[in-house]
Amino acid sequence: MPNGITTAHLYRPKLFTTLAEGYGLGDFRRDAMAGLTVAILALPLSMAIAVASGVSPAQGLYTAIVGGFLVSALGGSRFQIGGPAGAFIVLVSATVAKFGVQGLAVTVVMSGLMLALVGALRLGRFIRHIPHAVTVGFTCGIAVTIFASQIKDLAGLKLAGAEPGPVLPKLAALSHAAPTLNPAALALGLGVAAMIMLIRRWRPTWPGMLFAVVAATLVSSLLHLPVETIGSRFGGIPRGLPAPHIPQVSPDMLLALLPSALSFTLLGGLESLLSAKVADSMTGRVHRSNMELVAQGLANIGSALFGGMAVTGTIARTATNIRAGARSPVAGVLHAVFLMTFMLVAAPLASYVPLAALAGLLVVVAWNMAERREFLSLLGDWRAAAVLLATFGLTVVHDLMAGIAAGCGLAVLFWAASRLHRKLT
Repeated sequence: MPNGITTAHLYRPKLFTTLAEGYGLGDFRRDAMAGLTVAILALPLSMAIAVASGVSPAQGLYTAIVGGFLVSALGGSRFQIGGPAGAFIVLVSATVAKFGVQGLAVTVVMSGLMLALVGALRLGRFIRHIPHAVTVGFTCGIAVTIFASQIKDLAGLKLAGAEPGPVLPKLAALSHAAPTLNPAALALGLGVAAMIMLIRRWRPTWPGMLFAVVAATLVSSLLHLPVETIGSRFGGIPRGLPAPHIPQVSPDMLLALLPSALSFTLLGGLESLLSAKVADSMTGRVHRSNMELVAQGLANIGSALFGGMAVTGTIARTATNIRAGARSPVAGVLHAVFLMTFMLVAAPLASYVPLAALAGLLVVVAWNMAERREFLSLLGDWRAAAVLLATFGLTVVHDLMAGIAAGCGLAVLFWAASRLHRKLT
């Protein structure tokens, strides 16, 4: 079987290529098992990311189902799993806080159109040239921001007003709310985080996130703990997808949302191609980057039309898919089908899930996202360290675009200075 190098330039979904090469019952069985494994991981994670992003947990599931299906069906990678990602929590929550859920839908559609256009114009290769120090800097910055965003639900804190978006004001508000700490919520959240890490260490093939959230839900329900749940905040999860809906737009709204849409596009392109590259390194295959970007764009548009949020390729779920024995994009398609089945059958049970348990899960996500070893190694070179710290600092205290702009700007200056120095010497 060819590894895909000679066809990496094609605008043809890998699903079509796989089926044309020959696909048997044995392949389907392996894909079905991999899809089920990924769906079990994606179920609690999608809800947790949605809650942390300021939307309902159902919207996270809509994103994983619709976006995940389209990414696998149309994408340029055999193994990519699409869905809501922790990296988008900061951007989505800021957009919802400023423009509401309607504004988020328009932003995701705009971003989807931009991603598809970037892929259609074969610009995917330029995204790959963003310096490594910038990538590590904004990834670590997002991890810190995600952790800060989970403190309220993790500890069951009650704020006097709305929770601030920026990290420093957020921490100040949370410190003032410290006397309202809920010991039961904190115990559940930390227990979930500890259980996930222990299962990952001792039984890495087990769905630790699902086990931990289910255990916390059972403890909370049986002991009648005074903690906030999905049901108490959101009223539960519907059974099935809503009807597609085209969001209302106006020229003024499009202009106001353009900076957010650009941020979504840049982060979505980076995350998706990075995830596809990780899949390539694990399998020895080569993805079609421009086809992948077109598919990511279409998946974002589809997700928004069904009430979902931003979609991107997800490294952890993609790696799980490969380790579970996936053979083709059919595994990703089936992962979306299994999630839809879970939603139809078990939606009422989600009402009992404590929000502290989802916060504990995202604490683990933030810990895993932070590239600690890479961060420390980059500090050994002063130029890389300057780019890294500028990107990291501005991502934390301001926003993602400011961090990336500063980091890339510094990297270009250092590159130009180095070229000039070599010419003069």
